[in-house]
Amino acid sequence: MRVFFCLLSALALCQAAYDYKNGLSNTLLFYAAQRSGKLPDDHKVTWRKDSALNDQGQNGQDLTGGYYDAGDFVKFGFPMAYTATVLAWGLVDYEAGYTSAGALDDGRKAVKWATDYFTKAHTTPTEFYGQVGRGDFDHSYWGRPEDMTMSRPAFKIDASNPGSDLATETAAALAATSIVYKTVDPSYSNNLITHAKQLFDFANNYRGKYSDSITDARSYYSSSDYRDELVWAAAWLYRATNDSTYLNNAESLYNQFGLQDWKGGFSWDAKVSGVQLLLAKLANKQQYKDEIQGYVDYLVYTQQKTPKGLVFIDEWGSLRHASNAALVILQAADLGLSADTYRQFAAKQIDYALGDGGRSKVVGFGNNPPTHPHHASSSCPPAPAVCDWSTSSSPGPNVHVLSGALVGGPDENDSYADDRSDYIQNEVATDYNAGFQSAISVLVTLGY
Repeated sequence: MRVFFCLLSALALCQAAYDYKNGLSNTLLFYAAQRSGKLPDDHKVTWRKDSALNDQGQNGQDLTGGYYDAGDFVKFGFPMAYTATVLAWGLVDYEAGYTSAGALDDGRKAVKWATDYFTKAHTTPTEFYGQVGRGDFDHSYWGRPEDMTMSRPAFKIDASNPGSDLATETAAALAATSIVYKTVDPSYSNNLITHAKQLFDFANNYRGKYSDSITDARSYYSSSDYRDELVWAAAWLYRATNDSTYLNNAESLYNQFGLQDWKGGFSWDAKVSGVQLLLAKLANKQQYKDEIQGYVDYLVYTQQKTPKGLVFIDEWGSLRHASNAALVILQAADLGLSADTYRQFAAKQIDYALGDGGRSKVVGFGNNPPTHPHHASSSCPPAPAVCDWSTSSSPGPNVHVLSGALVGGPDENDSYADDRSDYIQNEVATDYNAGFQSAISVLVTLGY
């Protein structure tokens, strides 16, 4: 818990605190609420029920499970894989924080819910289902996922229709999660490595952007490039296997692609700063440390800030971008780079979301949290009551509390309105919470 003191008089102190441990546990509840498929007996979000039990591939393969992307019900594989990688990263590097918060078991289950789905979606060594559901069909529906009746087609990549970014981000997620489960369930861990290696080879041998093959994803998660994901996956495979072939591959591709000249960044579509952090740790070369320090210094000293101090990278999911930045900055601090300055700055970004921005931006947490997230299932009253577009437009708060969900966030002037219809400021998404959760796990580990 991080405590701030303010001097009221010579004899009195006031204190305000954010309970990071509780924050870490809460954000895992959001992932539980996003689960698709047959829910387990220990499911903690009791208002969610089994859903999308007929999701299947083009030849009838079982594609149930995984996560709904955001406030709707498409399963977009690319951001889902990124989410799993980033959650696993936090579990690998900051397990002590999860243990301290009593959240280790739930954290492991959160990544496994994704990787169980990925291994099913990886139907042959060179075939992977990267999306279930179609955006336009899905976005015409407002209701409970268990009541869906629209068609949910499945889309795949293969040798003729490649998707290196999707395949390698999934490989990274599987490799990172294999480390999480290495001592907990060695057989499961080994199976994840097998799939990760096959997906990496598939991506490397048949190169292309997944959104050129799964064209429905273009309007929602169009990929800008696949080369950073290739290096990212190679680095994670080295970390998971200790096979130097993968480290050599990562460094060779890094230089071949000229990633050192890319603009820094870390998000579902940009891995270059994550690559530099991993290579700095794994290869222990000054080059990578210098490159990541250059980007972090830019974030800290040059990047646009709101008046209240939020790093402002983009208005769409502004808190998502600030949280990702915080995670990158905290990882850089772990390399011994300006550790105190970086950690204090990163903590301010997380604290903004928890309340320093004027109110909490995390549903169910802190002071005056959002009550109108743009999220269909939590807005619906319990069945058999009707839930439709009139529910979406109703002025009342969401019927169910979507605990732990980080909303999109404020504009560049710190303005924020808790309005369900404003999906830029109030949409929630699995990738929004990923960097946020892993950054909190660092702060808990550090004892803030």
